[in-house]
Amino acid sequence: MGITQELDSTESISQEVIFPPGDLYSDEPPLETELHLRQIILLLSCLEWLWRDRNDFYVAGNLTIYYSPHQSKLEKFRGPDFFVVLGTERKTRKSWVVWEEDGKYPNVIVEILSESTANTDKGLKKKLYQDTFRTLDYFWFDPYTLEFAGFHLVDGAYQPLQANELGHFWSQQLGLYLGIERGLLRFFTSEGQLVPSPEEAAEQAEQRAARLAAKLRELNIDPDSI
Repeated sequence: MGITQELDSTESISQEVIFPPGDLYSDEPPLETELHLRQIILLLSCLEWLWRDRNDFYVAGNLTIYYSPHQSKLEKFRGPDFFVVLGTERKTRKSWVVWEEDGKYPNVIVEILSESTANTDKGLKKKLYQDTFRTLDYFWFDPYTLEFAGFHLVDGAYQPLQANELGHFWSQQLGLYLGIERGLLRFFTSEGQLVPSPEEAAEQAEQRAARLAAKLRELNIDPDSI
Protein backbone atom coordinates (compact mmCIF):
# COMPACT_ATOMS: atom_id res chain seq x y z
CA MET A 1 0.00 0.00 0.00
CA GLY A 2 1.35 3.45 -0.94
CA ILE A 3 1.68 6.46 1.35
CA THR A 4 -1.35 8.14 -0.22
CA GLN A 5 -3.46 5.03 0.32
CA GLU A 6 -2.32 4.79 3.97
CA LEU A 7 -3.25 8.41 4.61
CA ASP A 8 -6.64 7.92 2.98
CA SER A 9 -7.23 4.80 5.09
CA THR A 10 -6.20 6.55 8.33
CA GLU A 11 -8.44 9.53 7.52
CA SER A 12 -11.36 7.21 6.84
CA ILE A 13 -10.89 5.42 10.18
CA SER A 14 -10.56 8.70 12.12
CA GLN A 15 -13.80 9.95 10.61
CA GLU A 16 -15.60 6.86 11.89
CA VAL A 17 -14.42 7.33 15.49
CA ILE A 18 -17.25 8.58 17.72
CA PHE A 19 -16.25 9.71 21.20
CA PRO A 20 -18.82 9.07 23.95
CA PRO A 21 -20.17 11.96 26.04
CA GLY A 22 -18.05 12.74 29.09
CA ASP A 23 -20.77 12.74 31.75
CA LEU A 24 -21.12 8.97 32.10
CA TYR A 25 -21.27 6.78 35.17
CA SER A 26 -18.39 4.36 35.38
CA ASP A 27 -19.27 0.70 34.91
CA GLU A 28 -16.51 -0.18 37.35
CA PRO A 29 -18.16 -1.31 40.62
CA PRO A 30 -18.70 -0.45 43.34
CA LEU A 31 -17.93 3.31 43.22
CA GLU A 32 -20.24 5.15 40.85
CA THR A 33 -18.37 8.38 40.14
CA GLU A 34 -15.27 10.34 41.04
CA LEU A 35 -17.43 12.55 43.25
CA HIS A 36 -18.48 9.50 45.26
CA LEU A 37 -14.82 8.67 45.86
CA ARG A 38 -13.96 12.24 46.87
CA GLN A 39 -16.92 12.32 49.27
CA ILE A 40 -15.91 9.08 50.98
CA ILE A 41 -12.27 10.18 51.31
CA LEU A 42 -13.39 13.50 52.79
CA LEU A 43 -15.49 11.80 55.48
CA LEU A 44 -12.64 9.42 56.28
CA SER A 45 -9.93 12.05 56.52
CA CYS A 46 -11.99 14.49 58.57
CA LEU A 47 -13.05 11.95 61.19
CA GLU A 48 -9.58 10.44 61.46
CA TRP A 49 -8.10 13.91 61.91
CA LEU A 50 -10.67 14.83 64.58
CA TRP A 51 -10.08 11.56 66.45
CA ARG A 52 -6.34 11.44 65.80
CA ASP A 53 -5.61 10.88 69.50
CA ARG A 54 -8.12 8.04 69.86
CA ASN A 55 -7.43 4.33 69.36
CA ASP A 56 -10.87 2.90 70.13
CA PHE A 57 -12.58 3.05 66.75
CA TYR A 58 -12.40 1.82 63.18
CA VAL A 59 -13.50 3.86 60.19
CA ALA A 60 -13.54 2.68 56.58
CA GLY A 61 -14.99 3.40 53.19
CA ASN A 62 -16.05 1.04 50.44
CA LEU A 63 -14.93 -1.97 52.47
CA THR A 64 -16.66 -5.36 52.61
CA ILE A 65 -18.43 -6.42 55.80
CA TYR A 66 -18.78 -10.21 56.18
CA TYR A 67 -21.60 -11.24 58.51
CA SER A 68 -22.51 -14.85 57.71
CA PRO A 69 -23.78 -16.81 60.76
CA HIS A 70 -21.91 -19.77 59.25
CA GLN A 71 -18.68 -17.76 59.31
CA SER A 72 -18.35 -18.08 55.55
CA LYS A 73 -17.01 -15.34 53.30
CA LEU A 74 -18.91 -16.87 50.39
CA GLU A 75 -22.26 -15.61 51.65
CA LYS A 76 -23.82 -12.61 53.35
CA PHE A 77 -21.54 -9.65 52.76
CA ARG A 78 -22.08 -5.98 52.03
CA GLY A 79 -19.83 -3.01 51.35
CA PRO A 80 -21.18 0.24 52.83
CA ASP A 81 -19.75 3.43 51.35
CA PHE A 82 -18.68 4.68 54.79
CA PHE A 83 -18.96 3.15 58.25
CA VAL A 84 -17.68 3.57 61.78
CA VAL A 85 -17.28 0.91 64.45
CA LEU A 86 -16.79 2.11 68.02
CA GLY A 87 -15.14 0.31 70.91
CA THR A 88 -12.67 -1.60 68.76
CA GLU A 89 -8.97 -1.52 67.97
CA ARG A 90 -7.80 1.11 65.52
CA LYS A 91 -5.76 -0.82 62.98
CA THR A 92 -5.66 -1.55 59.25
CA ARG A 93 -7.97 -4.29 58.00
CA LYS A 94 -8.55 -5.85 54.60
CA SER A 95 -12.24 -6.29 55.42
CA TRP A 96 -14.56 -6.25 58.43
CA VAL A 97 -15.34 -9.81 59.49
CA VAL A 98 -18.02 -9.72 62.16
CA TRP A 99 -17.21 -13.11 63.72
CA GLU A 100 -13.55 -12.08 64.06
CA GLU A 101 -14.47 -8.75 65.66
CA ASP A 102 -16.40 -9.92 68.74
CA GLY A 103 -19.65 -9.80 66.79
CA LYS A 104 -19.45 -6.05 66.32
CA TYR A 105 -21.37 -4.32 63.54
CA PRO A 106 -21.02 -0.68 62.47
CA ASN A 107 -22.40 1.94 64.84
CA VAL A 108 -22.78 4.41 61.96
CA ILE A 109 -23.26 3.89 58.22
CA VAL A 110 -23.42 6.47 55.43
CA GLU A 111 -24.44 5.51 51.90
CA ILE A 112 -23.68 7.82 48.98
CA LEU A 113 -26.66 7.62 46.62
CA SER A 114 -26.61 7.35 42.84
CA GLU A 115 -29.26 6.67 40.23
CA SER A 116 -28.33 3.00 40.16
CA THR A 117 -28.08 2.43 43.92
CA ALA A 118 -30.67 4.76 45.48
CA ASN A 119 -33.51 2.23 45.59
CA THR A 120 -31.26 -0.40 47.19
CA ASP A 121 -29.82 2.05 49.72
CA LYS A 122 -33.31 3.25 50.71
CA GLY A 123 -34.88 -0.20 50.72
CA LEU A 124 -32.88 -3.41 50.95
CA LYS A 125 -29.84 -1.92 52.68
CA LYS A 126 -31.90 0.15 55.09
CA LYS A 127 -33.76 -2.97 56.17
CA LEU A 128 -30.51 -4.93 56.47
CA TYR A 129 -28.86 -2.26 58.59
CA GLN A 130 -31.97 -2.02 60.75
CA ASP A 131 -32.82 -5.69 61.24
CA THR A 132 -29.47 -7.51 60.98
CA PHE A 133 -26.68 -5.01 61.58
CA ARG A 134 -28.72 -3.10 64.18
CA THR A 135 -26.69 -0.04 63.19
CA LEU A 136 -27.86 2.79 65.41
CA ASP A 137 -27.25 5.73 63.04
CA TYR A 138 -27.88 5.46 59.29
CA PHE A 139 -27.57 8.30 56.77
CA TRP A 140 -27.79 8.63 53.02
CA PHE A 141 -26.63 11.49 50.83
CA ASP A 142 -26.81 12.22 47.10
CA PRO A 143 -23.87 14.44 46.03
CA TYR A 144 -25.70 15.49 42.87
CA THR A 145 -29.25 16.23 44.04
CA LEU A 146 -28.12 16.94 47.65
CA GLU A 147 -30.85 14.67 49.00
CA PHE A 148 -29.93 13.99 52.62
CA ALA A 149 -31.65 11.90 55.29
CA GLY A 150 -30.77 10.43 58.66
CA PHE A 151 -32.24 7.72 60.88
CA HIS A 152 -31.73 6.48 64.43
CA LEU A 153 -32.66 3.01 65.63
CA VAL A 154 -35.41 3.16 68.26
CA ASP A 155 -36.97 -0.04 69.65
CA GLY A 156 -35.64 -1.99 66.68
CA ALA A 157 -36.90 0.34 63.95
CA TYR A 158 -35.39 3.32 62.17
CA GLN A 159 -36.97 6.65 63.05
CA PRO A 160 -36.24 9.69 60.84
CA LEU A 161 -33.98 12.27 62.47
CA GLN A 162 -35.15 15.86 62.68
CA ALA A 163 -32.76 18.41 61.24
CA ASN A 164 -31.71 21.47 63.23
CA GLU A 165 -32.09 25.02 61.96
CA LEU A 166 -29.03 24.55 59.73
CA GLY A 167 -30.34 21.37 58.16
CA HIS A 168 -27.88 19.20 60.08
CA PHE A 169 -28.64 15.79 61.59
CA TRP A 170 -27.23 14.76 64.97
CA SER A 171 -25.41 11.43 65.26
CA GLN A 172 -25.64 10.19 68.83
CA GLN A 173 -22.98 7.60 68.12
CA LEU A 174 -20.40 10.06 66.78
CA GLY A 175 -21.33 12.98 68.99
CA LEU A 176 -21.29 15.07 65.82
CA TYR A 177 -23.66 16.66 63.38
CA LEU A 178 -23.68 15.70 59.70
CA GLY A 179 -24.62 18.41 57.25
CA ILE A 180 -24.05 19.76 53.77
CA GLU A 181 -21.33 22.36 53.21
CA ARG A 182 -20.60 23.58 49.68
CA GLY A 183 -22.26 20.55 48.14
CA LEU A 184 -20.45 17.95 50.23
CA LEU A 185 -21.41 16.02 53.34
CA ARG A 186 -19.35 17.18 56.31
CA PHE A 187 -19.07 16.72 60.06
CA PHE A 188 -19.84 19.52 62.51
CA THR A 189 -19.18 19.74 66.25
CA SER A 190 -21.98 20.05 68.80
CA GLU A 191 -21.33 23.82 68.68
CA GLY A 192 -21.85 23.85 64.92
CA GLN A 193 -18.19 24.25 63.95
CA LEU A 194 -17.07 22.57 60.72
CA VAL A 195 -14.66 19.68 61.32
CA PRO A 196 -11.73 20.45 59.00
CA SER A 197 -9.86 18.07 56.80
CA PRO A 198 -6.11 17.69 57.53
CA GLU A 199 -5.38 20.06 54.65
CA GLU A 200 -7.86 22.63 55.91
CA ALA A 201 -6.48 22.34 59.43
CA ALA A 202 -2.93 22.92 58.16
CA GLU A 203 -4.05 25.97 56.20
CA GLN A 204 -5.84 27.38 59.24
CA ALA A 205 -2.69 26.88 61.33
CA GLU A 206 -0.63 28.74 58.74
CA GLN A 207 -3.09 31.61 58.69
CA ARG A 208 -3.01 31.87 62.50
CA ALA A 209 0.79 31.87 62.45
CA ALA A 210 0.81 34.61 59.82
CA ARG A 211 -1.57 36.77 61.86
CA LEU A 212 0.52 36.26 64.98
CA ALA A 213 3.71 37.19 63.14
CA ALA A 214 2.06 40.35 61.79
CA LYS A 215 0.92 41.31 65.28
CA LEU A 216 4.40 40.83 66.70
CA ARG A 217 5.89 43.03 63.99
CA GLU A 218 3.37 45.73 64.93
CA LEU A 219 4.89 45.57 68.42
CA ASN A 220 8.39 45.84 66.93
CA ILE A 221 9.15 42.22 67.77
CA ASP A 222 10.86 40.04 65.20
CA PRO A 223 8.85 36.77 65.16
CA ASP A 224 11.91 34.91 63.85
CA SER A 225 13.78 35.79 67.03
CA ILE A 226 11.28 34.06 69.29
